Amino acid sequence: MMPTKTDAAKWDDLKTRTLSGIGMAVVGVAGIVAGGVWYQMLTVFVTAVMVWEVAMMIQPDRPTPGMLAAALTASVLSGLLASDYHVFLPLLLIPPVFLVLSLKSERLAGFCFALGILLAGWGLVHFRETYGTVWILWLVSIVIVTDIGGYFAGRTFGGPKFWPSVSPKKTWSGTVAGWVLSALVGYVFAVNTDAGAALPIISVALSFAGQMGDIAESALKRRMGVKDSSTLIPGHGGLFDRFDALLGASLVMLLVAMVLDVPGVAF
Repeated sequence: MMPTKTDAAKWDDLKTRTLSGIGMAVVGVAGIVAGGVWYQMLTVFVTAVMVWEVAMMIQPDRPTPGMLAAALTASVLSGLLASDYHVFLPLLLIPPVFLVLSLKSERLAGFCFALGILLAGWGLVHFRETYGTVWILWLVSIVIVTDIGGYFAGRTFGGPKFWPSVSPKKTWSGTVAGWVLSALVGYVFAVNTDAGAALPIISVALSFAGQMGDIAESALKRRMGVKDSSTLIPGHGGLFDRFDALLGASLVMLLVAMVLDVPGVAF
């Protein structure tokens, strides 16, 4: 059977997404491997841009507050990464509070998203410095395979929608495919490190957290009536569109690594 125009339309953005994705992956992996100030600068840049995108989604007619929030984010996060975080971690509240004061609506959403972005950005650097390159690559691998599994399984098999009122394109088949691939990634890392047998389960939890990060951003975009957080990346929208899942997974990763004592897991 010859493919129909409808079938072809399912994949019409694949080439652009692939090329953009490869470019981002190269830059991201290079920053992770380099570590130090290079990884910090990359994280600060991405975090600041995402805060700006949140501000612009909520208040597109007033670009100045968004730019100031991004500048504050970069300044506060850069200073925090170079200091004792036990003392200065509360400074992460400064950009979200500024955003609240500058917005005319959706202040709670702006505060929560900005704070979540800042915490995740700090967490990514802290986790890299504390546990090393391997575990950041593990986290990124989970996010990547979840996205790939969701994209291909969802468009190949279709089926019931995961949360149609918020994200009409996401299907249960894509969601579950992401979990399966994440468990496989966890298994590969478990057998090659001393992390323990619980790692595949934690990997699935992070995959789900990443999916919820994606859902949360979709809810904000739907509420604001926008398709993408910005148009910075061809085929992908903005940085927030690409890193929303990483933010969700990063926040749960921090919880696992810093708060919970999971038997059999030793990062």
